[in-house]
Amino acid sequence: MNRIGFFVTSILVVLALLSSTLFVVDQRQFGVVYALGQIKEVITEPGLNFKLPPPLQNVRYIDKRLLTLDSTDTEPMLTAEKQRVVIDWYVRWRISEPSEYIRNVGLDESAGAMQLNRVVRNAFQEEINRRTVRELLSSKRETLMADVKREVLETVRGSKPWGVDIVDVRITRVDYAETITESVYRRMEAERKRVANELRSTGAAEGEKIRAEADRQRDITIANAYRDAQKIKGEGDAEAARVYAEAFGKDPQFAQFYRSLDAYKESFSKKSDVLVLDPSQSDFFKAYRSGGSAGK
Repeated sequence: MNRIGFFVTSILVVLALLSSTLFVVDQRQFGVVYALGQIKEVITEPGLNFKLPPPLQNVRYIDKRLLTLDSTDTEPMLTAEKQRVVIDWYVRWRISEPSEYIRNVGLDESAGAMQLNRVVRNAFQEEINRRTVRELLSSKRETLMADVKREVLETVRGSKPWGVDIVDVRITRVDYAETITESVYRRMEAERKRVANELRSTGAAEGEKIRAEADRQRDITIANAYRDAQKIKGEGDAEAARVYAEAFGKDPQFAQFYRSLDAYKESFSKKSDVLVLDPSQSDFFKAYRSGGSAGK
């Protein structure tokens, strides 16, 4: 029985030793084999692998997937105007060189994330110090995020590279102190009023231009109509004069009588006009007398 127990125990020990020498690397991970703090091997491909049993060699796994680091610090940052703003941001990053990451950052991913958080915050603070609140609200925010990404890359790829890639840096929210919000709203309101005044001025100028053009066209139309009317009137007067001349040439006595009528008509154009005539000397009354005699 003792021999059987010893045999079973020996088999179990051997199996335990064998199992401790085998490890599986998932496709989402890097496998890092190390001994006494020294990296012996980095496994980048998924599959079954071998190592020496502990404590001679141990294995740690590092995530190779795309990771997201969200901001956790709510301490305000100062803009170029010395205004206090609070921003929320996130960084998309991944470990690309596990050997460099372990050598310069360590095996603890959370510690690496904390270091990266400090680097990103410092980069944001430096870039926001150069910009105004208006720039944070405008499309220039894209430039800000690109500059922060560039600064972070310069740090993680420096003399002691971290072995990471920075895929993206994004601002998700910008908060302002109450006084800042009020001033921003006032500036926005003033800007809207300025644009509205410009539009009104442009509309008024365009209206004046349209009215001036309409007045010019009206004056031209009236002038043309007056010219045509005067032309027609002149032609009519000329025709009337011709007809009168022709009629007067045929009967001079009638012509004299007609002119007398016109003269009297002009003389009595006003109701207050008074004219004293001698019937025996007036051609007008002579015509009536001759007409009366003829009637008798």
